Amino acid sequence: MDQEFERDKFRVGVSARHIHLTQATVDILFGEGHVIEPEGGKGGWQFKSTDKIAIEGPRSTFDKVAVMGPCREFDQFELSFTEARALGIPAVLRMSGDIEGSPGVKLIGPVGEFVMEKGAIIAKRHIHLGQALAEKYQVKDGDSILLRIEGEERSVVFDDTIVRTDEPLEEMSAIIHIDTDEGNAAGVTKESYAYIIGKSSDYKELFSV
Repeated sequence: MDQEFERDKFRVGVSARHIHLTQATVDILFGEGHVIEPEGGKGGWQFKSTDKIAIEGPRSTFDKVAVMGPCREFDQFELSFTEARALGIPAVLRMSGDIEGSPGVKLIGPVGEFVMEKGAIIAKRHIHLGQALAEKYQVKDGDSILLRIEGEERSVVFDDTIVRTDEPLEEMSAIIHIDTDEGNAAGVTKESYAYIIGKSSDYKELFSV
């Protein structure tokens, strides 16, 4: 990767626990035909909705878990390692969508309940890049990069940050997703930024090891 160009700085998004649901599951939890509406009236390819549910595990229950929209083809609950232990379920680290063999949880809505047999995962940290940005940094979908996050007095470099280019972003846009454990480790605030350092495969050259 060319080290001479000016590096972009990206806002850091910390993803609190949330759930993606199918319309069939929405119907069970909220009533048949219920529509997932965006919070604040602003939608998009992914949005936080006005709806919330409770999620129950063997050890504890989380109330007011945010439901994301729009509906998907499978149910997926995303949480942190700390939260998985609190619920009493195995902490399974996966890319979004890779839910086979992952633990399940009980979903409790205002109308009904549903036992989700699989789909509770700790999502691998990742960065969504517009195509022009991906080309600038010479990376493609699925690549692993080194990401420096400048938090409040606790800046860190995260290896194994997965590049995603499969979402409809503007050419020079980027969205970073890390979970609450990672955000706390880096001291992330609303003013925190991140920079792409290089590819994970460049580690030995970048750090002379």
